[in-house]
Amino acid sequence: MIGKDKKKMAEAIKTDRFDLPDHLVGEILKQVTSDSAVARLSAKKPMKFGNQHLISFTQAPRAEFVGEGDNKSASGAEFKNFKAVPRKSQVTVRVTDEVDWADEDYQLQILGTLVDAGANALARALDLGLFYRLNPLTGTETDWTNYLNATTNRVTATASPSEDIEKAAQLVLTKNDEGYDVNGLAFSKQFANSLANEKDKQGRRLYPELGLGVNATSFNGINTAVSSTVNPPEAAVKPGVNAIVGDFVNGAYWGIQRSLPVTVLRSGDPDGLGDLARKNHLALRMEVVYAWYVDVDRFAVIENAKTSK
Repeated sequence: MIGKDKKKMAEAIKTDRFDLPDHLVGEILKQVTSDSAVARLSAKKPMKFGNQHLISFTQAPRAEFVGEGDNKSASGAEFKNFKAVPRKSQVTVRVTDEVDWADEDYQLQILGTLVDAGANALARALDLGLFYRLNPLTGTETDWTNYLNATTNRVTATASPSEDIEKAAQLVLTKNDEGYDVNGLAFSKQFANSLANEKDKQGRRLYPELGLGVNATSFNGINTAVSSTVNPPEAAVKPGVNAIVGDFVNGAYWGIQRSLPVTVLRSGDPDGLGDLARKNHLALRMEVVYAWYVDVDRFAVIENAKTSK
């Protein structure tokens, strides 16, 4: 960061509210994309703020060959409307109030810490909300009705992860007669490791290219993301899902609707950890508004036996 940016941020942190500079916003979005399984498998869509009303085909139109002078028929297309709803997420980080009089380098270090912590938290929030409608802080379910794990396409895990993936893919590929594409796989770390360690009858590994599995980015030519958000430790009641198979490109519509402002809180108890002024603390709060819609028919989950969603 050049000198004038340092001075600008040093002055800004003494105010009650400021915006992160563009390069830090870019860093957060870059980390969200790399840390979120959803973002790795499905591109972020540009969005305006508010509910996004969208239209999708439930039955694609059919072309028709017609002879000279023949009447032309209706193409039989059917549509459905869906709505991507805004979901606000926030991260609040406490720091000592000496940041007020610290030098500019130290203040930038604090902001850098916020960027790292915020990016990881925001990435997990996207996955946990879209996959399981979970509030990441409490680990409990919200009352949202649109989330991926509501899908009825479910496979009970067996001793063969690769066969489970094939079964899940078949559910998606044959859904609603025509079926949907399978272009993304999201694995828990444990499932990815089990898949990487599958062996043939001679004891040879079937997929040596996966290594330990936890860094896999592709399986059988399909984009793959491995993340602990698939079976999240934050969940008060574990969903018991090991893997998600489906059409991430067309079935997960998501975006970020607003910028990333930072609010500096100097008094009160914004996070339940005691009064800020009394403890000589400041709190930096960053908020992001996501929106998403999931077409649950386009996904299948591989889950442990006797696990309810």
